[in-house]
Amino acid sequence: MPFECDVITLFPEMFDAVTNYGITGKAFRNGIINLNTWNPRKFAYDNRHSVDDSPYGGGPGMVMMAQPLEDAITQARARQTAVGISQTVVAYMTPQGNRLDHHQVTTLSKMPGLILLCGRYEGIDERLISRQVDMEISIGDYVVSGGELAAMVLIDCIIRQIPGSLGDPESANQDSFVDGLLDFPHYTRPEVYQGDHVPEILMSGNHAQIRRWRLQQALGRTWLKRPDLLKLKLEQHGITPDEKELLEEFKQTCKFR
Repeated sequence: MPFECDVITLFPEMFDAVTNYGITGKAFRNGIINLNTWNPRKFAYDNRHSVDDSPYGGGPGMVMMAQPLEDAITQARARQTAVGISQTVVAYMTPQGNRLDHHQVTTLSKMPGLILLCGRYEGIDERLISRQVDMEISIGDYVVSGGELAAMVLIDCIIRQIPGSLGDPESANQDSFVDGLLDFPHYTRPEVYQGDHVPEILMSGNHAQIRRWRLQQALGRTWLKRPDLLKLKLEQHGITPDEKELLEEFKQTCKFR
C-alpha cells in the first residue's frame, strides 16, 4: 500500500517539484507515494474565494480563516478513509512546531498516511489549529514565506525512508543522523584532483578497515561540527569503547595538524 499524503495549500502547483523530479518524482511514478493537494480557496463561500482576513486586535498582515481550511482537511480525511486509512495525522508546518529530526521522520514514514497543512501570511486562526491539528512541525529556527517549502522538505525526508524509493537501500541507512552522527566524507574519481589524493585506506580494499575509518571520520566530524549531536548521542545511547578509542585518535590527529 502506498504512503498517502494530502497537502492543504494555496499553491498546489509548487508540489510539481516533488511529483516530477528526482527521487520523490520516481517514488510518485512508481506508486510508492500518492500525493494529493487541496486548495482552501475552493472551499471559500464568498465570490472572491477569500481565505484570509485582518487579525483581531490589530497588527500587520493577514490571518488564514478557519472554515476553508477545516473543510479542506475534512475532504482530505475523507479521501484517506476511502483508500483504507482509518486514522490519519494532521501536521501543521510552522516555525512554532517541534524541530524536525531523523527520529521524527522515521516515525512519520511508518504511518500509512499524513495530512500536511501549509500556512501563509501571518499564520492560521488558532481555533483551526486546536480543532484539527495533531502536531506542529518546524524545519528550523527561521521563517520562510509559507509552509509549502517545509512540507516538501518533510515529504522528501519521508520518502527516503520508505523501502523501494532509493536505488540502494543502504543509502538511507548511511545518511547523516541515522546513528546520531554526521556522515563520513565521500570520494570518487579521479584518484588525484588538483593535487589532492583520495585517502589511501579507501583504495586498500580492506573493508573492515574502511568501515573503521568511516566510523572514526563520522565521530570526528560530529565532534568538530555538531558537538551538540555528539553530546546527545552520549546521553541517549552512550559510546562503545571502540568508538571512544577512535574519537580520541581523531582528536589527537587534529592536535598535530
